Amino acid sequence: MRKTIALYTEPHVVEVGPYELEFEAEVMGDQFIDAYVELSEAQKAKGVDLENLNDADPAALRKTMRSLRIFLARQMLPESAELFLRLDVIKGGEVLQSFQDDAEAQAFAAEHLGAVVRDAVRLPTRAVAEILEFTVELYGGGSRPTSSFSGSAPRSRPGGTPGTGPSPSKASTRTRGR
Repeated sequence: MRKTIALYTEPHVVEVGPYELEFEAEVMGDQFIDAYVELSEAQKAKGVDLENLNDADPAALRKTMRSLRIFLARQMLPESAELFLRLDVIKGGEVLQSFQDDAEAQAFAAEHLGAVVRDAVRLPTRAVAEILEFTVELYGGGSRPTSSFSGSAPRSRPGGTPGTGPSPSKASTRTRGR
């Protein structure tokens, strides 16, 4: 018996709004698990329960979302990762400067009264969560890594009704003579 296992060679693309984010064709298992564990530890260290955001400290929640972006960017091709992690310092609707590091962006914004730091790729939290689910399914072999991360949504139940009886549609559409 012989089994051939194909490896992907083309990047995976996630289209979200006006953006196309390109992900590595293949990510080695240990590389993915290491990044996932780092994300999980960062989330726990900040004390944020993403399933109960009402009690979350906004500053800790922002740092957790940044950790999530860093995790996702580690699976992306360099150009997509740079864009996804870019932080723009904005004042009066104008981008003053862009950064990759949050601390540098915050320090620069503090020097410019009224300036705010924003992700260059602004997405609703649910879209970022969907990208997370995609990467976990894609690189985690269809199942979550062994460490739990409360930020990921539970796996969807399979559709249809359980049971082993004959399909009602099959029973009602039988025709003779064909």
